[in-house]
Amino acid sequence: MTTLFTNARLIDPARNSDAPGWVLVRDGLIVAFGDGVSPESADEIVNCNGKCLAPGIVDIGVKVCEPGERHKESYKTAGLAAAAGGVTTMVTRPDTLPAIDTPEVLEFVERRANEAAPVNVVSMAALTKGREGKEMTEIGFLMDAGAIAFTDCDHVVTNNKVLSRAMTYARANGALVMGHPQDPGLSKGAAANASKFAALRGLPAVSPMAERMGLDRDLALVEMTGVKYHADQITAARALPALERAKKNGFDVTAGTSIHHLTLNELDVADYRTFYKVKPPLRAEEDRLALVEAVKTGLIDVICSMHTPQDEESKRLPFEEAASGAVGLETLLPAAMQLYQNGDLSLPQLFKAMALNPANRLGLPAGRIEEGAPADFVVFDPDAPFILDRFKLQSKSKNTPFDGAKMQGKVHATYVAGKAVYRRD
Repeated sequence: MTTLFTNARLIDPARNSDAPGWVLVRDGLIVAFGDGVSPESADEIVNCNGKCLAPGIVDIGVKVCEPGERHKESYKTAGLAAAAGGVTTMVTRPDTLPAIDTPEVLEFVERRANEAAPVNVVSMAALTKGREGKEMTEIGFLMDAGAIAFTDCDHVVTNNKVLSRAMTYARANGALVMGHPQDPGLSKGAAANASKFAALRGLPAVSPMAERMGLDRDLALVEMTGVKYHADQITAARALPALERAKKNGFDVTAGTSIHHLTLNELDVADYRTFYKVKPPLRAEEDRLALVEAVKTGLIDVICSMHTPQDEESKRLPFEEAASGAVGLETLLPAAMQLYQNGDLSLPQLFKAMALNPANRLGLPAGRIEEGAPADFVVFDPDAPFILDRFKLQSKSKNTPFDGAKMQGKVHATYVAGKAVYRRD
C-alpha cells in the first residue's frame, strides 16, 4: 500500500527547509520525498492543496489522568485531542494516582493507551517510589517494561543523596532523567511570579531565582553523576546562563519550555482567571522574550504543551487555592503559530523544537521527514484564523487560557503511520 502526499508545503526541521514538495509512503514508512516532480502513481493520492505538511508533534510531559482521575482525562479523550492538535506522539507523565512507579502499573497504562489512543503513546515512570523522594524506583525493570524516561514531575526530590543515587543508577542503565528545576521551599504555596504586579494583586509569589537555584542544584548532580538530563520547563531568564554553561561544558543536558510561557506573561492573570494559573507561574515579559530567543538559538531544545487537565471544580476557586495547570494538546500548534506570525521563529525552527528535538532526545525515530522514518504527519494551514471555543476541545477538561482568543493555525489532518487519525470536517 503506497500513499503519495502531493502539492504540499514541506516543513523539514532537520534540513531547516520550507518549500513545495511531496512525500511517498509505503506500509507506514516514508520511502521517498522531494521538491521536484512527484511520482505519477500510488495506491492513494492525498492532495494537500498547498497546505503545510510537517512531522507530527512529539509532546513531552502530557498528563493523562489514568489511573486515578479518569474524570479529568482518559487515554481516549487525550488521544483524540492529540490527533486534533497534530500531536502524533504523546510522552506521558507518571503523576497519576497511584504514580507510575512499578512495571505492573506501567504495563496497565501502556495497555490502556494502545487500546484507546489513536496516536503513539510512550510513558515516563517515576524516579522515586510514590514520587515521595525517599527511595528510587526499579529503574532497570521499568525500562524493560517500556519506560522512556524517569521523573517525579513537580515533586522535586529534596534529598540530594537519594537523587544522586538515582541519577547514578540511571546513568548505568542509560536512562534519561527529567527534572523540574525549582527550589520547593521557596516556591511552596506560590501562585504568581514575584513582582510589583503580584504584590498589587495580593497574590503569593515566587522569585524566578527559585528556578535558577533548582537548576544549579540539578546541574551540579549531573556533573557528579554524568547522567542524561532534561529540564522539563525553563521559564526564567535568570536560569538560562546556567543552562548555557552546562552545555558548553559538555554535559548531556537538554531543556524544554511550555507554549504558555512562550506566548503569555504574568499580566495575563490580572483578572484572577485561574485558567492562567500554571506551574511554574507565568513570568515577566522580559522572561518570555528571553525564552523565545533561547528557542531561536537552540539553547532551549523543546517546546511542549505541558498538558495538565483540571476539572471545573478544581479551577472555580480563589486564584491562590485553584489547581495549577492548563490543557494544551489542541492549542500547542495554533499558539506556536503566534510566534511564527510575529516573525519570532520560522516553521522549521518551531517543528525542530516540537518534533525533531524531543524525538532525538528520547531516541524515537519520529519527528523528521526522511526515508525510513515513520509517516507521522500533520497537515495544517498556518494562516487560517479562528476563535477558540474551549467547549469544542476534545479533552474532557476544558481549562485552557486561550478560551475566546483569536488564533491562527488550523490542523486539517493528522496521520500516524500513514493512516489518517484526524480529518477536519
